[in-house]
Amino acid sequence: AGAASPGSRGASPARSALAPAARRKGKARRGRGKARSEGLLSKQKRSRRMKANDRERNRMHHLNSALDALRSVLPTFPDDAKLTKIETLRFAHNYIWALTQSLRLA
Repeated sequence: AGAASPGSRGASPARSALAPAARRKGKARRGRGKARSEGLLSKQKRSRRMKANDRERNRMHHLNSALDALRSVLPTFPDDAKLTKIETLRFAHNYIWALTQSLRLA
């Protein structure tokens, strides 16, 4: 009987924790520097997103180039379809393992 049920007294600390944030709404920002305009923030966000997209595009380009180079040294039949990324990695792992085993036996 002494335990607080959900929605009773236990909810008031959470409500009081939100109150300062609600009071600050509409007031000027505190912190470093001047408050930036919405347009400037929007341009900065767009610029950051474009740079991040370029980095990701370059990363994928380099990864795909590396996988193409790996495919070129793996022994496959010419009529086989291009291996997927995961197939290429698995094939390379198994091929290296098989070569290692053959060296151990030799």
